[in-house]
Amino acid sequence: MAMNWKVFQTRALTALVFVMVMLLGLLLNQWSFFVLFSIIHFGCWVEYQQLIGKIDPTYTTISVFHRYGIMIAGWSLMLYAAGNELHFAGIVLPSIGLALGLIFTFALPLIEILFARQVNLRHIGYSALGLLYISLSWAMIVNIRSHNELWVSGKGWQYPSGFLIPIVIIFSIWINDTMAYITGSLIGKTPFSKISPKKTIEGTLGGALLCVTTMALLAYNLQLNVIQVAAIAVIAATVGTAGDLLESKLKRMAGVKDSGHIMPGHGGFLDRFDSLLLTTPVVWLFVMLSRV
Repeated sequence: MAMNWKVFQTRALTALVFVMVMLLGLLLNQWSFFVLFSIIHFGCWVEYQQLIGKIDPTYTTISVFHRYGIMIAGWSLMLYAAGNELHFAGIVLPSIGLALGLIFTFALPLIEILFARQVNLRHIGYSALGLLYISLSWAMIVNIRSHNELWVSGKGWQYPSGFLIPIVIIFSIWINDTMAYITGSLIGKTPFSKISPKKTIEGTLGGALLCVTTMALLAYNLQLNVIQVAAIAVIAATVGTAGDLLESKLKRMAGVKDSGHIMPGHGGFLDRFDSLLLTTPVVWLFVMLSRV
């Protein structure tokens, strides 16, 4: 497969902007990070509902309250996971998230009955999957950002884990995606999966190897814990690839090329963040187990 340099330049530029926006959201403060992922959360939900509507046209008939209520219910998970350092009008975000979550837990089924005159379990199932796929993942990355435990380097530098871990995840995914594309374009011959015909075994393996190696070298040079950083890179390279395939499967079922068109060369929110959606819960679990 010949290298398409024009496509690569577009993808690389978009990926660079993506990384810069992620870094900006992280480096400013926890509020900027929360706002950034709140926008991503709602963008992913809009595209998810559009995809499900193409897969099962009856889902497009859900009530307006169901359509937007489930998004707010999912956002309440992010509020609940944000940590007590963030507060609004003197009330910490977890308390606001808990209140919103309880309200929508009881209100959604009642309003659904009033609007639709019946409860469609299939529609509820689609929305519940969206909560697990989108909202829970973003709640976990917001929760990771709220952690203040210190990662200490060999040089005595101290990094709050909530500051550093999202950077490690994002860079790992970016490096894996970029290197997999380059390797696959140069030497890729064997299709990796029928779900994503352009993805090759050579590109996938090359991207993973270069991702883990690069992140381990960065950790070594910064005198961070190489094993921890490499472990996150392994998760990003493997689970991230599964996330990409999952979103590709949804698009195939929906009969579309991209989930949206907000990011040139990468499509929509789900196209850009598919790897991060599946990687985040596994990294969150790894972080929690590492603290025990």
